Amino acid sequence: MDRIVVKSRVGSDGVLHLAVPMGPADANREVQVTVEPVGPPLSADEWRRGIMETAGKWQGDFERPEQGEYEQRGPLEFASNPPRR
Repeated sequence: MDRIVVKSRVGSDGVLHLAVPMGPADANREVQVTVEPVGPPLSADEWRRGIMETAGKWQGDFERPEQGEYEQRGPLEFASNPPRR
């Protein structure tokens, strides 16, 4: 069984309801649920400020490693309606 992260919201009654489909293979397995609060969402101004603080800050060189050889393929065959040129 893989780790699953589910984000949900506590209802106005203060109760968190979760429905997490796991599948038949995981039936009758014991699991552990950890609840931790998610920080408040960023306001538009906070998001913009974060972008402006990081945009253009890269110092260094960009490097594209060798891409190797690529597979040679034959031309495509169209069953109907060949593309217009």
